[in-house]
Amino acid sequence: MSSKMADAIKQLIQDRGISIDLVMRTIEDSLLAAYKKKYGVVDNAVVRFNEDVSEVSVFSQKKIVEEVEDHVQEISLNEALLLNEECEIGDELLIEIDPKEFDRNSVQSAKQKAKQSLRDIQKNTLYSEYQEKLGEMIISYYQRERNGNIYTDLGKTEGILPKKYQSPREVYHPNDRIRALIYEVTKTPTGLQIILSRTHTDFVKKIFELEVPEIYDRTIEIFKIVREPGYRTKLAVYSNREDVDPVGACVGLKGVRIQAVVRELEGEKIDVLKYDTDSRTFIKNALSPAEVSQVIILDEAKKQAMVVVPDNQFSLAIGKQGLNVRLANRLVDWNIDVKSESQFAEMDLSVEAKRAVSALFGEVEEEIVRISELPGLSKALAEKLARNNIQKIEDLVILSETEIASLNEISTEEAKTIKQILDENVEIVEEEQTTQIEETELSRANEAEAVGAEEVAEEIPVEETYECPECGHSITSDMTSCPKCGVGLSFEDEETEEGTDR
Repeated sequence: MSSKMADAIKQLIQDRGISIDLVMRTIEDSLLAAYKKKYGVVDNAVVRFNEDVSEVSVFSQKKIVEEVEDHVQEISLNEALLLNEECEIGDELLIEIDPKEFDRNSVQSAKQKAKQSLRDIQKNTLYSEYQEKLGEMIISYYQRERNGNIYTDLGKTEGILPKKYQSPREVYHPNDRIRALIYEVTKTPTGLQIILSRTHTDFVKKIFELEVPEIYDRTIEIFKIVREPGYRTKLAVYSNREDVDPVGACVGLKGVRIQAVVRELEGEKIDVLKYDTDSRTFIKNALSPAEVSQVIILDEAKKQAMVVVPDNQFSLAIGKQGLNVRLANRLVDWNIDVKSESQFAEMDLSVEAKRAVSALFGEVEEEIVRISELPGLSKALAEKLARNNIQKIEDLVILSETEIASLNEISTEEAKTIKQILDENVEIVEEEQTTQIEETELSRANEAEAVGAEEVAEEIPVEETYECPECGHSITSDMTSCPKCGVGLSFEDEETEEGTDR
């Protein structure tokens, strides 16, 4: 074989990235194919390389016999003695084959076998190499475009950047440097297919790992990324160290780091926000850059929440075509309904929801005035009390349980329930109660003055007291006998002549 073979093998290894063992195996297989084409068998063929792989030889292994029946696998003793004087019958000799003995068809078969083997080896090698790089970022160069798909040069092979994985903001030109994510690696009958992507959320993650060392070394970790390629990306991050601000580290000094990411994404807007285990806080952060006044959890099981924002922040919270709130929904995995403060003021929310808002923002809970606002009081009971003209708590709290039970439609059990709810939820301050009683008495006095002294006297009769003529004990005009000595009593009206028994 040619002494230049070693250089050819080295060039093959360098150009196609194939190991020397695979190249040697390919050469061996091609020579064995040529041998079989020439002699019809390959069992007795032996291929050997020298130490520096500069030459390769093909041998035919033959057995020494007295009478030759198979010229391919046997040799006579006389012929064997010419090659080796010490050989005997039964020994085996390796007889080198001159490559010139191979005919044209044998050589052509060997070449085809070698080419096919090298293609398969190269495909498998590249597949293994890029399969290990799946999900990593790679730099390639624009070569050509076809039907919107861009074909790029990866060095050893070709990559494809499909139209659906291209950002709508970006425009590419020949020889442009394109940084993309290795999204998919597959084998096809025509060769290896490597699909690239610039729209995947992992592409944004890889860029941040390049620009923010704290993310690369896991000091800061990315909780979740949601993205509308070409328009806006929301990134939730958290820190594994208390002394490291996750948002500040991603933004960088004077925004240097985040600006580098924005440039790579051709001006796409990026919101970096802090992840929080508390759902309300996370929802509030997710709607950045809008300011949020309140977050109300409507249904925690169904993950439904309402967010209240200032009127001048409403359009910013919603975003163009609802993009900001839509991305926030995907980021926190909640269904968020955004309302302005004026819209929220017009809404009739339940007492529980309003109380939850107050508790969330540390506000003092508003005083409960109406009976319908009492926690635990059913709507039916509230309606029964309303039909008795009792709608405010101040009208109900002054009634005893017996008086409540005497109201229309109110049973004894219901009266007991109402009184228990009042005891649990209404705190009566003695001073306030005294004032209320005084105001009630004053109101009654005014009413009595307006109606007339005689009517008041009838409503509030005053009993006169006397002394028993026998024992001196205090008695009243409605008594018929003294409660102490038992003497009979009779009272006479001074204005009448006859006495009247009472």
